[in-house]
Amino acid sequence: MGDVRGRRVILAANWKMNQVTAEAIGFISDFLPRVQGREDREVVICPSFPYLRAVKEALEGSWVKLGAQNLHWAEKGAFTGEVSPLMLKDAGCQHVIVGHSERRQHFAETDEMVNQKLKAAVAHDLLPILCVGETLAERETGRTEEVVLRQMNGTPKSSPPAAVTKLVIAYEPVWAIGTGRSAQPADAQMVAAWLRRTVGELFGVPVAERVRIQYGGSVTAMNIGSFMREADIDGALVGGASLSPETFAAIVNF
Repeated sequence: MGDVRGRRVILAANWKMNQVTAEAIGFISDFLPRVQGREDREVVICPSFPYLRAVKEALEGSWVKLGAQNLHWAEKGAFTGEVSPLMLKDAGCQHVIVGHSERRQHFAETDEMVNQKLKAAVAHDLLPILCVGETLAERETGRTEEVVLRQMNGTPKSSPPAAVTKLVIAYEPVWAIGTGRSAQPADAQMVAAWLRRTVGELFGVPVAERVRIQYGGSVTAMNIGSFMREADIDGALVGGASLSPETFAAIVNF
């Protein structure tokens, strides 16, 4: 099941602010043998900025890819504490998470800022994982599509189709992140299908059919299979469960 109607399954580990050097290297050493032979799936590890180089070296010779958790839209400048797309490329990153709800919530990232980051990622050949999702209050008031559409409207309309097809959209309902409460697979599929239709309206159906859509929010080895059986869900963005090499390997091997 590595290829879903022409779309390669993508499973990404978002370590968030966890794993120092020894833990990160130990994880990779334990994890890689557990997923041997699963090259049909795209797997991305996203450590914190200080450990990108160490994880890159630990992944050397493997098919597992390196991603970052965030980026700034400028190539360089007076932006203390920020990391540019050029720096991520230099560190060996191939992917980058853009617009995670924790960035929006805790660091006041706006849709406009996410749009700028998305453009910067595309311009520097970093494959973006664009996070979208609603809060519990927004869901309970029937505003899921309104909120997600607003977040999706940051997708650069001028991007060439070839760039858009490389976009990964991670549907992460905010109320399910780190709470142990995941969306029902049928509900996640409903949003994923709507997302694909929306991309089709923006960029055309052929492009939409190639865009990969992940589910994220309390994904575990026990529930990954039920999400992956849905027609429009092509993978998962995994948080807490990705901190254990055994558990994340089980998710990759679903």
